[in-house]
Amino acid sequence: MRSYWMMLLALPLVAQTPAPGDWPRYSRDLASTRFSPLTQITTGNVAKLKTAWTYRLRSDAERNRGGGGFGFSQVTPIVVSGVMYITAGSRVLALNPDTGKEIWKYEVTGGNPSSRGVTYWPGDKENPPRIIFTAGRRMIGLNARTGKLDPGFGKEGEVDLVVPYNSPPTIYKNTLFLGANVPEQPATGLPGDTRAYDARTGVKKWEFHSVPRPGEPGHESWTADEWKDRTGVNNWGFFMTVDDKTDTLFTTYGSPASDFYGSDRQGNNLFGNSVVALDVNTGKMKWYFQAVHHDLWDMDLPPAPVLLDLTVKGKKIPALAQTGKVGYMYILNRITGEPVFGLDEKPVAQSRVPGEHTSPTQPIPVKPPQLSRHEFDPATEMVTAADTNEAHAKACAELAEKSGPLYNAGPFTPWVYRELGAPPASSVIFPGAIGGTDWGGISADPRNNYVFVNTSDYASIGWIEKMPDTARVPYDQRSAYGAPVPSKFWDRKTDEKGALMGSSSWPCQKPPWGHLTAVNANTGEFAWRIVFGVTDDLPEGKKNTGRVNGGGSIATAGGLVFIGATNDKRFHAFNSKTGKLLWEIKLEYDAIATPITYSGKNGKQYVAITASGGLGITDPNPANNEQIYVFALP
Repeated sequence: MRSYWMMLLALPLVAQTPAPGDWPRYSRDLASTRFSPLTQITTGNVAKLKTAWTYRLRSDAERNRGGGGFGFSQVTPIVVSGVMYITAGSRVLALNPDTGKEIWKYEVTGGNPSSRGVTYWPGDKENPPRIIFTAGRRMIGLNARTGKLDPGFGKEGEVDLVVPYNSPPTIYKNTLFLGANVPEQPATGLPGDTRAYDARTGVKKWEFHSVPRPGEPGHESWTADEWKDRTGVNNWGFFMTVDDKTDTLFTTYGSPASDFYGSDRQGNNLFGNSVVALDVNTGKMKWYFQAVHHDLWDMDLPPAPVLLDLTVKGKKIPALAQTGKVGYMYILNRITGEPVFGLDEKPVAQSRVPGEHTSPTQPIPVKPPQLSRHEFDPATEMVTAADTNEAHAKACAELAEKSGPLYNAGPFTPWVYRELGAPPASSVIFPGAIGGTDWGGISADPRNNYVFVNTSDYASIGWIEKMPDTARVPYDQRSAYGAPVPSKFWDRKTDEKGALMGSSSWPCQKPPWGHLTAVNANTGEFAWRIVFGVTDDLPEGKKNTGRVNGGGSIATAGGLVFIGATNDKRFHAFNSKTGKLLWEIKLEYDAIATPITYSGKNGKQYVAITASGGLGITDPNPANNEQIYVFALP
């Protein structure tokens, strides 16, 4: 322990380019590639990986008192200069990354820290290195050497953010960038603005209005006073991306509130569902790109974009790749925001909900091809007993019968409107509420510009109906099994009480239900694509169904893509050039988190991931089982 304390006291300042063996932020580098230059673990030896150590992130007391949060672990540790930092229940921990032995711990009072991780700031001549994290509307700074509150940050170690945020701040030089976690209903409330704070003092430097005010660019996309006190339009994802060559911050936004009804927000509603390029020093907008106009489906853009330098038909292009719940990938020139491979504003079906309108067109990228399912034909694509089993097929048939005629008009299918007392009729909307690609986002190999993305084919089902006068919104989404979550999901497998069985539930369309894809960003084409995930409860010959998945991947110079993500308890390693599965281990829990890889003080390359109860597990407090698994070669 003493040697570690001595090492901590001598922690060097960390450059903007990470040391090869470090993983100092969620996406490792500012470009959000999640690419590691480490080569000790390769395609030739990855099959030999063994468990090096594990650590239960919840204390016995925390597991006993419950409180599972999202129901699955999202936390990604960071490793800087031989120390691992991670949030664990009500604590922030510093661990020996070779052994998992605790170095220090800090117990957070008055609310738990973010369940997604922490940020490392290297300090300066006047301030020691800090671990900075959020806990609701509080941003807290700890001395990275001791784990104690740093009184030089904010007011005795804390900054009041006013607007809560449930992710670690993004750090660039001496500036912290934060988004917002705000309610999705009702429509009025706290703003979802992106904000910048001084990492030395905690003082706010600037705030970008995600719903533009009079005189600001984009304000014309709102009519009358609809912009006032509008909530939603928030960056709730884990990380933002920075181009350190141009001092540009790329921040992404979710849909405006309310999610499924927008008669009180006419227009395209900027900067909802957009990626926005900002000057890191001033917060002034450079450009924006909106992926969904006038969102009625909750098609957020939670992942941070990945920056790549492409060669397209012999021409060098500074680019970014952006994904989101909408199930497309947008490859844009990161200087101008223009699509690299073109964009079609395609006409889409129109809403018939009273007072509502659908945008006449939506932007569909010419390349790459769609990543997630958008179309569904109920006459031919409902699951059958031959696909899964008789019980599941029967339950899905019952869901369809209770839901009434099923409607899908392709991408951006509007919700069916149902008059009170009228027979049911339901829209089947792909991608559903989980999204095609959710917060886990993408990783990339900058050597060949392959971008790796895991996607789910999982629908939402239901209609829009008028709400009682006392409701928070005048019209909202409902389904044959109630609303809003989880019954709006397109799955049907229940226990004896009729409750959905979480990861044991299966979608009602024919498999596959999930994919892992490598996109060659130089061409906009798929380099490879595989069905991702298995269903253990099915017999051989039917198991390869793909699975609903969350979290994301990392890529390495050893030619590997590491990813958990699937709710089948697997952690995988794939050949990054071919998509061939090279190593897989079944864990105790679902690894619905993003892994990391790093070098220990002993010179070994490690791969680590957290896991817990997973997406929708029947355990009422699955995150209480949170555990970190660390692997290395023998």
